[in-house]
Amino acid sequence: MNQYTIYLKNNTTYTCDENTSLLKAALDNDISLEYSCFEARCRSCRVKVLEGEVENLQDEQVLTTEEKAAGYVLSCNVIPRSDIKLAVEDLGVKLPKPQVSPCKISSIATVTPNIVEVVLRLPPKVDFQFLAGQYIDIIRNGHKRSYSISHNQCEGNELRLFIRNYEGGLFSQYWFSEAKANDLLRMEGPLGTFFYRSNPVCEEIVLLATGTGIAPIKAILDQWQQQPEQVKGKKIWLLWGGRKKEDLFWQPEATLPNFTYIPVLTREDEWQGAKGYVQEIALQQPIHWQKTQVYACGSEVMIQSAQKLLTQQGLKEENFFSDAFISAN
Repeated sequence: MNQYTIYLKNNTTYTCDENTSLLKAALDNDISLEYSCFEARCRSCRVKVLEGEVENLQDEQVLTTEEKAAGYVLSCNVIPRSDIKLAVEDLGVKLPKPQVSPCKISSIATVTPNIVEVVLRLPPKVDFQFLAGQYIDIIRNGHKRSYSISHNQCEGNELRLFIRNYEGGLFSQYWFSEAKANDLLRMEGPLGTFFYRSNPVCEEIVLLATGTGIAPIKAILDQWQQQPEQVKGKKIWLLWGGRKKEDLFWQPEATLPNFTYIPVLTREDEWQGAKGYVQEIALQQPIHWQKTQVYACGSEVMIQSAQKLLTQQGLKEENFFSDAFISAN
C-alpha cells in the first residue's frame, strides 16, 4: 500500500496511505484539522491543495465550481495519489480522543412538543473529556445520528442533549415514542472542532444559532460563565432564531459583562422582538466585523448565508466557525 507525506503550512507533516482520507490520517496522527460531519455534506473541512494529486471518495456537491477550480477540497472526502501540500495549519489544540462507550438514558423530558432533553449516563469507569461545543454520535441498530452536547463539562458522567423531532427522521420515532429511562445505547465521541478559539485581536464575539443549534452555543457560554477571564474585555452577542415563541425553549442566564441576547422569530404574529433571520438581524447591530469572531450553529442555509453576508461586511474568513446541522433524511 502506497504511503504519502502530507505537508501543512506550519511545517507540520504526517503520512497518509492511499485508502485513507486526509482528515482521518491527520486525526490518527494527533494533528487537529477543522471538521464536523465526516460525510462531505458540510464545508467545515474545506482545505486548499497547493501541490499534489488527490482523488474524491464521492462528489463534493457543497463546493462551488469556482472553489474546485481554485484547488479546494473537503479533507474528509479525498485520498492522496501523491505527496500533498495543503494551505492549512494544524489547529494547535490537542483534541480529546473519541471513544465508543455504552450509555443509558438517565432521563428524557419534553421541552416543547417537538423537542426533548435527553440525559445520558456513562459507566463510572469511562473518563469522558470533551471541549465545550463538541458533539457525540448515538449508535442504535447499526445507524448513527449526531447530537451536540449542551453543557461544558461531564458532571456525574452525564451528557445532556437537545433533540428535535424531524418528520420521518430515522431516530425521531425512537426518541419521541419509544425511548425510556435506562434504555441501553452506544455513544461515540467527542467529535467535531466547534469550540472557542482565543483571539486577542478580536474585540467582539457573535454567536448565531437556529433551533437546537443553541446546544453547543449554550455549552460555550457555560464555559465562559465559569471562566470569564477567557472573554475579558470582549463584547458578546447571542442571536438565536426560530419560527414561533416555543422554539426559543431555553433562556440564557449569562452574567457576563457586555453580553447582549437578541431572540429572533420568523413566523410569530404577536411578537414585539426582532423578526427575520439571525444573520440579517446581526447586520443591523453596531458590530465591528473586522475585529469579530463568529460562531454559527444550526441550519445549513443559515450558516452559508451568514458566512457570505458577514464576510462581505469585513469579517475575516478565518474568524468564522460553524457547525451545520444537516438533515440525515
